Amino acid sequence: MTKAEADGEGEISDLPEHKSEVFVANIEIDELDGIGPATKAKLNDIGITTVLDLAVKSPSEVADAVGSDLSRATELCNKARAKLVELKYFDEDFVSATEIYKRRKAIERITTGSKNLDDLLAGGIETQAVTEFYGEFGSGKTQICHTLCVTSQLPKDKGGLSSRVVYVDTENTFRPERIAEIAHSRGQHSDTILEGIIVAKAFNSSHQELILAELGSQIRKSGVRLVIVDSAVAHYRAEFLGRGTLSERQQRLNKFMHTLVRTAEVYNVAVVVTNQVQSSPDTFFGDPTKATGGHVVAHTSTYRIYLRKSGKNRVARMVDSPYHAEREIVFFLNEKGVDDPSEDAVSRRRN
Repeated sequence: MTKAEADGEGEISDLPEHKSEVFVANIEIDELDGIGPATKAKLNDIGITTVLDLAVKSPSEVADAVGSDLSRATELCNKARAKLVELKYFDEDFVSATEIYKRRKAIERITTGSKNLDDLLAGGIETQAVTEFYGEFGSGKTQICHTLCVTSQLPKDKGGLSSRVVYVDTENTFRPERIAEIAHSRGQHSDTILEGIIVAKAFNSSHQELILAELGSQIRKSGVRLVIVDSAVAHYRAEFLGRGTLSERQQRLNKFMHTLVRTAEVYNVAVVVTNQVQSSPDTFFGDPTKATGGHVVAHTSTYRIYLRKSGKNRVARMVDSPYHAEREIVFFLNEKGVDDPSEDAVSRRRN
């Protein structure tokens, strides 16, 4: 008997939007028709242990793992999706806009620590979405990530999700001392905050992809609601040099970013990625700075924010969003991490 049947209803109702994440996360892949012990063992080797994991993976990854053709792998992925639709965890293929609107209103958000930056993001970092911050060195990308490590662990009534964080560090920029300073300045116990952060240091692009493959099990096991990748493009940019390797780089980066998007939606977590910038020498007017990664990263990020320095302040501009207005706000970096500048500083900038 399923939990839904035990409740006497046609849907699971423990969590918001009828999503019992704990129940769904415990459904192993061998409960699907057509997956025997041998196939299960091969899927487990690449981090697919539950139906939820299988739904995140692309058919090509599954085909490579089990040594079958693409049609067979597609069939397995479709069975996983159909099972989650049956359990009301996934939406059906066709739903009304009214239903989607109701569910969108229940989306959770994490405060950035700055009221101005929260306002730019309509309340904070959104779950089930990938938020990208890009800018030159010193613009505040890593400081935003460090602050989010603290604020995400706050209670929900204070702007957090009372959850743990996974921090994927690709540039050796994670500093626990900074986390402790931010936590202390915000009135939190630094040891407790540090205990709630799981750090994965990626040494190259292949290791970065391996960490992402194992991310699902870490999210389920540790109750993670925020995933930070600082930065997503650094290893790809360093390892794939010249035009001859550009195609392979973009293909692998595309796969990485799309997996992050699916992870955010399927596991109901917030994903934050940082990105580097490059100068466009053919730009004669305006800002020559543009994000690396090309259209691959631009199209897969749900929200894209450009950061730049303005004296002692920092300016954040919403560059791309499905519904946010394109505008700028000012924020400040201090011992609390991300904070709002004083009213005097804002008025001087306006004048």
